[in-house]
Amino acid sequence: MNPIAQQYIAGLKKAYYENNGKEIWEHFEKIKHGLTEANIEKLTELYPDIPDALISLLNYVDGTYWREYEGEKIAFYLLGSDMEEYPYYLLSSGEMIENRDAAVKSYSDYIEREYEEVEIDEKITDTAKDLKWLHFSDCMNNGGTSQLFIDFSPSAKGIKGQIVRFLHDPDELIVIADSFEEYLETMMDKEYDFIQEDMLE
Repeated sequence: MNPIAQQYIAGLKKAYYENNGKEIWEHFEKIKHGLTEANIEKLTELYPDIPDALISLLNYVDGTYWREYEGEKIAFYLLGSDMEEYPYYLLSSGEMIENRDAAVKSYSDYIEREYEEVEIDEKITDTAKDLKWLHFSDCMNNGGTSQLFIDFSPSAKGIKGQIVRFLHDPDELIVIADSFEEYLETMMDKEYDFIQEDMLE
């Protein structure tokens, strides 16, 4: 397993335990499973530069967003962002594959800078046809407020593999980390502030 992903999962478990979520975590550990070899191959085919740390997370659990394991659908907080104390789910490999064109369909007008009032990071390309984003996470309210992407098609000012966060109302697209590993490290540095006891009840 990727060492950053391994460290991230160990710290997340500790955060759950410290917020009275031991029973929730242990049940999750008991029923979850990782992605199939076929989906690893498909994701790698679609995204040749997919980070090893993301594959490691998916090998650990193939999605936590109303994902069915052993006949039970779970909604389990696994990720966060720069939005303080706001939890996100990890999408499954199947959802990542299915959503491969979602960013182009949803955000082309933003990418093309059609609305002055919408803040778009200069590290993000302004050419929608070139967009290559991997949608890997939705926020706690079904992604309606925020989504996270790995950007493989940055502008000249950006870095391939940077993490883009979409926020709704007011709408914006902002780069929050230069890589997926840096993103995970940021969540660790913030001490998994998205895991709060009142949210786990």
